[in-house]
Amino acid sequence: MKEELKLAYEIFDSSEALQEEDKKLVEEARAITANAYAPYSNFFVGAAAILSNGQIIKGTNQENASYPVGTCAERVLLGTAAVMYRGMPIKTMAISYDNKNGESNHPISPCGMCRQALKEFEDRTGKPMRLILTGKTGKVIVLDKAVFLLPLSFGSSDLK
Repeated sequence: MKEELKLAYEIFDSSEALQEEDKKLVEEARAITANAYAPYSNFFVGAAAILSNGQIIKGTNQENASYPVGTCAERVLLGTAAVMYRGMPIKTMAISYDNKNGESNHPISPCGMCRQALKEFEDRTGKPMRLILTGKTGKVIVLDKAVFLLPLSFGSSDLK
């Protein structure tokens, strides 16, 4: 038997085409990239999320001279949400970046570890998390669920 996986998402020409709440979240993600600690890669990533209670939280990547010790912006944000707002679903997360070595004009997507963490966070809260992927300028991609980035995923139900 052959099956097919399809990924549905929206593409906007710029953040100006987004609804006001999404546009504000993108602005927050773009601005917070300035707080990233990325002296090795010069790739500054920011994430901003609105929780289901309306609270906005943010995260940035935090590099380390011992490369595996660094943490991505998405996982910094998820950790903050889990500690400060236990069990509170994330309604939408916007992710942006500022590449000091090149262009920052197209959407980026979370790395594999972050995709797993985003999926697990959705599982924990029982709610889908919209993702808005963008650069400092340019096109914007919007996904209705973070799990769309990790098809055939592994999760807590596999451990039972």
